[in-house]
Amino acid sequence: MPSFRVRLPIGDLLPGHGPEEVMDTAEAVLGSIYRVEAKDLEVVARVPRIVLRFTVPESSWDAERSAAATAAGQMRDAVRQVAQTGRLEVLRRVRGRWVPEV
Repeated sequence: MPSFRVRLPIGDLLPGHGPEEVMDTAEAVLGSIYRVEAKDLEVVARVPRIVLRFTVPESSWDAERSAAATAAGQMRDAVRQVAQTGRLEVLRRVRGRWVPEV
């Protein structure tokens, strides 16, 4: 199964939402589409960033990439209902390294 990772910087929470809703929302949406294998919260340059690793069904390289990008975009859109976000990054596991999907 092809493995992907999404990273999404998180800004201010929207009114009426708590910090735990960010990861809960991200995991719920992504998990409703594909299997989420891991989740983490990182702080980079004092900016929190959620990180989720997931797999997509094996098919062609381009189809896998497209599926991962679509799911990541849906996750980002859902998180934007809870908090402000930064630039979404989608990475693919290739020979033991995380490579950005462009």
